[in-house]
Amino acid sequence: MTDRIAILDFGSQFTQLIARRIRDLGVFTEIYPWNANVRQVLRACDKPAVGDGELKGIILSGGPQSIYAENAPYVQDYLLEIGVPVLGICYGMQALAAKLGGRVEHAEHHEYGLTALEIVKHNPLLPEDHLSVYMSHGDRVEQVPTGWEISASSPSSPIAAMAHPYRKLYGLQFHPEVHHTEHGKQIIERFIFDVCGCEATWTSKCIIEESVAQIRETVGDGRVLSGLSGGVDSTITTALVQKALGGHVTAVFIDTGLMRLGEAAQVEKIFRPILGDHLVIVDASARFFERLKGVTDPEAKRKAIGEQFIREFESAVRDLGEFEFLAQGTIYPDVIESQGVGDSSQRIKSHHNVGGLPKDMQFKLVEPLRQLFKDEVRQIGLELGIAPELVWRQPFPGPGLAVRCLGEVTPSRVATLQQADAIFLEELGKANLLTWDESDHTHTGSSQAFAVLLPVRSVGVMGDQRTYGETIALRAVTSVDFMSGNWSRLPYELLACCSSRIVNEVPGVTRVVYDITSKPPATIEWE
Repeated sequence: MTDRIAILDFGSQFTQLIARRIRDLGVFTEIYPWNANVRQVLRACDKPAVGDGELKGIILSGGPQSIYAENAPYVQDYLLEIGVPVLGICYGMQALAAKLGGRVEHAEHHEYGLTALEIVKHNPLLPEDHLSVYMSHGDRVEQVPTGWEISASSPSSPIAAMAHPYRKLYGLQFHPEVHHTEHGKQIIERFIFDVCGCEATWTSKCIIEESVAQIRETVGDGRVLSGLSGGVDSTITTALVQKALGGHVTAVFIDTGLMRLGEAAQVEKIFRPILGDHLVIVDASARFFERLKGVTDPEAKRKAIGEQFIREFESAVRDLGEFEFLAQGTIYPDVIESQGVGDSSQRIKSHHNVGGLPKDMQFKLVEPLRQLFKDEVRQIGLELGIAPELVWRQPFPGPGLAVRCLGEVTPSRVATLQQADAIFLEELGKANLLTWDESDHTHTGSSQAFAVLLPVRSVGVMGDQRTYGETIALRAVTSVDFMSGNWSRLPYELLACCSSRIVNEVPGVTRVVYDITSKPPATIEWE
């Protein structure tokens, strides 16, 4: 069993960063809504889940509200009664102070960006000297609760850090999880290891062992249908359930007609030797295009595709006997973006495998990657012995090109997009830019790259004649966990080559543009 840190989310844009920093340190953490009950946070449930273990500490995230606003999130009593260390960050510190009798007021001067912090009293989380920290707040703590010590101050926050060492309660007005904060990683390390006493046992081997045990307990003697798309997440999901259940697993690949150029044949070539008769391939392209006819809204697309996937799975196995369970490659960012984690968090978009599942679905879900970030999934794949070319394959959305074909999805529009996308990926491959080295701080290369067909026509000139054709947008991003990402600084010469080839080789396309928006504010996919 692994040690565990609970993060209570008060609506901060940085909450996922806190989780990433802790996972990177080898400790499991999970995000809960600020108003989660004690049973949820203590994981008092009947069945074990991956990451279950002793709760060693609680972190209260930042948030956009004022502590005195109507219906503002607050610190629940039990969080201070269960006897584990608590760290409040930004709004979390203010909520902690207000809960325990301190005073929080609106600051005359807001603090945004980098600020010099002066250490005024020893705090086990902080270095002994000055440091530069990232601030983002309008309110501030004016008086600490009884028994608390002021640890640090800044020009606009006389109380920028506070502590009650005896009770192991701490507050930071700044954001240690943001990489701009000097020694931010060490501050989180000190809380996790020195104060909470966690051990760094959240490793790929540990995750696999817990996942296999959980799958076996959940499924028992049942049979599992594994949805295989050929992507990283579904491939590793299939490998995990096979490791746990052996021949009780059958993988089904649904050819939606919305795959990358030649991808259906590639999946057959790669996985048939591995899975043999336990691989079922279904050509459902006509049914998916019919289902998407006239649909242009992104949410409606995802939900229609999610439901159609389930219907295809149900139909595919009718002649193969009973399958009680469906395994799918849902990962943590899918859940966060589809559902948020509470009233203070916003849904970004409904992923087809989370928000698009029909209520009358016949299967029970098996989702061994549901609590993992993308980089954790890849490390599990390598630990399982999956070929590196599959593990490091570029991500592809479950709904396929339907969410890269803006506007109505038709066979002809998808064919146009497939050709443009293939050219872009081919040129990136030639230039050795289909991958990205995290140590490359120029962000040249790509963690994910693709073409988008826009519902925009523009005037052009080809062969001395006026044209009025389609517009293709190219997008390439660098990212570790896909919760955030930077647009790739691709060489101009490569972009020029891609543009020239697409306009000359793809019928009907007269204009190519390049997307230079990072995540946030954009998402990686356009829809």
